[in-house]
Parts: sequence; C-alpha cells; structure tokens
Amino acid sequence: MNQDLISLAIERGRLLERISNQRQLLGQQLQPVGDALETADRAVAAVRKAGTYLGQHPEVVAAGVVVLVVLQPGRVWRWSKRGYFVWRTWRLLRRKMSELGINPARRGAAGQA
Repeated sequence: MNQDLISLAIERGRLLERISNQRQLLGQQLQPVGDALETADRAVAAVRKAGTYLGQHPEVVAAGVVVLVVLQPGRVWRWSKRGYFVWRTWRLLRRKMSELGINPARRGAAGQA
C-alpha cells in the first residue's frame, strides 16, 4: 500500500510538471493573439473616447460639416490623402532615426539642458 502511494505521488508530480510546461508553451504560442487583442482593445477605447468627445462637443461636428460644404468634398479628400501621406512618412522617418540611434527632438525639449 505504501508503495502505491509513493508511485501515485511520483505520477502526480510528473503530471504537474507536464501541465506547467504545457501552460508555458500555450502562453508563448498565444502571445501574438494577446497582442492583437490588446491593440483591438486600445482601438475600441479610442473610438469610444472620440464618440464621447463628439457627443459633448457638437460644435466640432458642425465645423467639420461646414468645412466639407465650403471646401467641396473632393478637395477635402485630396488634402486628407496628402496629410495622411505626410504623417505616415514622418512616422517612418522617426522610426528609422531611432533605429540608427538618432533621437528626433521632442516637443518641449528644445532649449532644455
């Protein structure tokens, strides 16, 4: 009987170790999914925050509609594409500069020692 308890305890230890290894492996394999879900959560939070802001500030929505009407939708679309291109290029340059070890000046950092 004592030998049976010892073998059960040994088997239990092996199973617990196997479970622990499987949990670690599963955690490593699911890391990309967790990162994607975290990004999705941040995006949903940003959309909700923007919706709340626009709900509290309807004048911003009205100003946007006026800009569309006055400047014509085609022109606004064209300038939006240009602005997006400039923004994307700036982000790419900043990333490349940081990879090369060049730190672009941050806002408010100029003139500080």
